[in-house]
Amino acid sequence: MNSKKNFFNNFFFLIYGFGKSGASAFKYLKNNNRCVIFDDNQNKIPKIYKNFKINFKQLKKTTFDYIVLSPGININNCKIKNYLKKNRSKIITDLDIFYLSFPKIKKITITGTNGKSTTSKLLHDIFKEHKKDTRLTGNIGKPILLEKGITKKTIFIVEASSYQLEYSKFFKTNYAVILNLFPDHIERHGSFKNYVYAKFKLLKNQSSSDYAFVENKSSYLKYLIQKHKPKSKVKHINLKKKFFTKDIKNVYFKNKSNIENLKYVFELSKHFKFNKNKILKVVNNFKGLKYRQQKIFARKNLIVINDSKSTSFSSTLPLLEAHKNIFWILGGLAKKDDKIQLKKKYYQSIKGFIYGKDKSFFANALKKKIKIKINKNLSGSLEEVFKEIKKNLYEKKVILFSPSAASFDQFKNFEDRGKYFNNIIKKMLKKK
Repeated sequence: MNSKKNFFNNFFFLIYGFGKSGASAFKYLKNNNRCVIFDDNQNKIPKIYKNFKINFKQLKKTTFDYIVLSPGININNCKIKNYLKKNRSKIITDLDIFYLSFPKIKKITITGTNGKSTTSKLLHDIFKEHKKDTRLTGNIGKPILLEKGITKKTIFIVEASSYQLEYSKFFKTNYAVILNLFPDHIERHGSFKNYVYAKFKLLKNQSSSDYAFVENKSSYLKYLIQKHKPKSKVKHINLKKKFFTKDIKNVYFKNKSNIENLKYVFELSKHFKFNKNKILKVVNNFKGLKYRQQKIFARKNLIVINDSKSTSFSSTLPLLEAHKNIFWILGGLAKKDDKIQLKKKYYQSIKGFIYGKDKSFFANALKKKIKIKINKNLSGSLEEVFKEIKKNLYEKKVILFSPSAASFDQFKNFEDRGKYFNNIIKKMLKKK
């Protein structure tokens, strides 16, 4: 099935940003359209595409039909911000291209602050268990425009970040899922309200035949729903309502946030009339994703959890509440407006080992609550942790690497940070 000829044909595109998303958009469009490429770092564009590169002077003199913006580009803070502001009406995203190319293909789109990837992967596995042709894409896996072999029966499960949704115009999803909402990416969006609104756009474009599953805690999300009155059937998920958790044996789903996100999975599964036993089979066998609450070591009296994906305190908190005797390693680049709020009853159960550029921020937030030690880097924090755990080898303990911060002060991304942690701790465990 190939419907891109139905819409995108003989247009002139500027591809701005040549990461995974930009490269996929170029590859998808170039055969039937005219495309040129611009990146804030022009050296990032491979030499094989040199004939498609356009410089800033040429760009200013050129009129495009569309500007395909990569998710990482903030139009308020980039090399061609004035040009983009003047031409904002022409900005689209890879999600827009996909929708306009395949408007009739069924799409389930998942967004929120914490747990998007895990929820998307779990739902994808459940669909696969029911023999559905399901594609996992968006902010997880390969870019959406690289998917091939699409048929009328194909179902797309799309993980969508606020960055992807912020500048999307046309993208429409049959099922919108908005998980938990906490202050995040404020340095990009300017305010929590703007951040929530980017997520809410999923509902704005829906029609009366579509569905939306949303949390019942966010007052601003409720306000937006009341104000804009989306046409879709909106279902508020009651996060306090109990469901068949007694059948869930997988310890991965024992913390509060994972249980809450699991409720969305069950609601969607129920909507598709999936078999309960098959759902539970997938849930109980689910191993989780790399660097997301990932248990990498469990033996005798020691558990090690790699949660490098954690870039805010809200994503770390459920793990601090779910375990005891925690040696918590954290630090990096603190998120704007992030709040470190920990209930007093957990103080005695946690020791903090802080590193990274914004170590003073975390130290000030935690010094009157838990015992802390400060180090320059991650390896230094790990050394301090092992000094501590050797004092009592017979006591059950958890080493929790959940930074609550972005990684870019010392690492390329959270994957790079997670891999580094794994390598170091493996060496230290051998010596222990």
